[in-house]
Amino acid sequence: MVRLSVPEDLAERGAWLQDRASTVALALSLVPFAGVAFLWFMGAVRDRIGYLEDQFFSTVFYGSGLLFLAMTFLSAALAGGMLAAATAGAAATIDRGLYTLIRAVILRITSAYAVKMAGVFMISLATIAIRTEVLPRWLTLLSYALALGLLLSIGSSLWVELIFPAWVFAVSACILVSNRR
Repeated sequence: MVRLSVPEDLAERGAWLQDRASTVALALSLVPFAGVAFLWFMGAVRDRIGYLEDQFFSTVFYGSGLLFLAMTFLSAALAGGMLAAATAGAAATIDRGLYTLIRAVILRITSAYAVKMAGVFMISLATIAIRTEVLPRWLTLLSYALALGLLLSIGSSLWVELIFPAWVFAVSACILVSNRR
């Protein structure tokens, strides 16, 4: 919702802050719930792996997952602060260039660093899955391919950023289906 509401052009002077403020505010209020759901996902994966857990790859798995989550929260906090400043009438913030700086930082965090951590997260889980066979082989191989796409992606694209949530959904669905059996 945020990516669709906020224009990618850093030269844009903040018109979206008035036009789409309610959509962005709703999205930002959902971020903590998404964070809890992601932590729950990590716990479900760990439960699925069980005693077969490899300490090295599990450390990379947890570290990259927590870094991804921290970057997501940081970006949301920066966006929330920018939104709060705009609704409080702090037009001087936009005039001083602070608006452009915060927008650039948010874009860099989400499109570069968080996406790369998501790729590392996917590779570590795929490696664990290959060794333990806790996920279907097709999903494990797909995980490697998608993670490589995330790691090699340059610039920001909404489609690239949607790879990770779609992958989390696919892994979650596989775990749910196999637990039902």
